[in-house]
Amino acid sequence: MALFEGEGARRWLVVYGREWAWLAGALLLVSDLVLPVPATAVIGGLGYVYGGLAGGLLGAAGSFLSGLVAYEGCRRWGMRAADRVLGAADRVRAERIFAGGMGGWLVALSRWMPLLPEMTACMAGLTGMERGRFYAALGCGCVPMGLTFAYIGATGVERPGLALGLSAGLPAVLYGVAALYVKWRSAGVGKGTETES
Repeated sequence: MALFEGEGARRWLVVYGREWAWLAGALLLVSDLVLPVPATAVIGGLGYVYGGLAGGLLGAAGSFLSGLVAYEGCRRWGMRAADRVLGAADRVRAERIFAGGMGGWLVALSRWMPLLPEMTACMAGLTGMERGRFYAALGCGCVPMGLTFAYIGATGVERPGLALGLSAGLPAVLYGVAALYVKWRSAGVGKGTETES
């Protein structure tokens, strides 16, 4: 189906114009959980319709919404299914990965890769990854990816190597800063509490 190809997704968004392309784009990005929708092409289409910055923020929001739906749905309804699919022992191993330091990195870095964003968000939900860490990591992955692909869509960049490199590397930098901030904040709050008592 043409809609599931990059150019088809862009043309579909253009039909809706500036008034409704944002909603069509968000619906396409969320439907990527169950359909083979090219998320990067949809975000590029949003960039084409709204420009690099607005299209990027809309694309990032749609990607974030998609990750949120996958995470929350699997967290709420998927635990028994996870035990059936993975087995209890493998689910416990996956819980250790997502509860430990690796989970946030996996979520942040997965957003720009095909298929991995949905699977990673679902695994984070299935394993009960802490919400705050998941949302922070998801945002760190969605914003650079959204801005990069919207810029490519808005400008028609022929060789997007630098943009793609930034899209892949920036989530790691952002999540590293966010993780350090949370660690620093936790240490500061603990010290402040000890001083007062």
